[in-house]
Amino acid sequence: MSGSSTHKPRPDIWRTLASVVTVLVFLFLLVPIAAVLPLSFSSGSFLSYPMPGLSLRWYEELLTNYKWLLALKNSAVVGVGAAALSTVLGLSAAIAMNGLGPRARAIVNGFLIAPMVMPVIIMAVGLYLFLSDLGLAGTITGMILAHTVIGTPYVVISATAALQNFDMQLIRAAKSLGASPWMAYRRVMLPAIRPAIVAGSLFAFVASFDEVVIVLFLAGPGQVTLPVRLFEGIRDELTPVVIAAAAVMISISVGLMTVIEILRRKSVARRGMA
Repeated sequence: MSGSSTHKPRPDIWRTLASVVTVLVFLFLLVPIAAVLPLSFSSGSFLSYPMPGLSLRWYEELLTNYKWLLALKNSAVVGVGAAALSTVLGLSAAIAMNGLGPRARAIVNGFLIAPMVMPVIIMAVGLYLFLSDLGLAGTITGMILAHTVIGTPYVVISATAALQNFDMQLIRAAKSLGASPWMAYRRVMLPAIRPAIVAGSLFAFVASFDEVVIVLFLAGPGQVTLPVRLFEGIRDELTPVVIAAAAVMISISVGLMTVIEILRRKSVARRGMA
């Protein structure tokens, strides 16, 4: 018998501690939301516990009140328009950067993603001054252009990551077989990176849908979006309809982020099979 003794593996204390801290952070962020959201089903007119009863009256008001419907419509129109423009511009920029050298690519990429790190109040003031000179302040078109600025970086990042795993030899092969450059990109490249493009578009939509500060600078009385209307509701008429609107926003955002995660996993699986 040797003198050595077997030792049980020591548990990873740091990993356990990190897991506990992560759970506590999630609870800190989610418990207040979970405590407030049930009030959207209250039959009463005030935000209070215990609730006098359950009702869908506040969701009915949300879907029938002109102010809330207009805000939801504006958010949808601006979000879809900004996401579409962001997709075109971000994908074009990512394809163009793919042909640059490492140093030039880093410089251009830094310029394109600058709106993500710039203070939003500075962005809002700059966009207001620029769009005012063009006569677009206080218009839906102006807000779509402004939200395109903040949405494009998400598409750039998503498309650039996908293109790094794309074999450009496939484009050259398609061209050698008689395909035009546009057909080669449309039939060969775009299908391969489609999940990343859609994910970037959804990120751009979510960024637009949740934006408040830029809208406060640019929106006229008829261009108020749902987040701004929610802000006004908290300030002026604190009723459960505000919680119902917040629940709708949270549901839309969570749903879109779930779709983005599914697309991300599909993209990773596709790269693993390539």
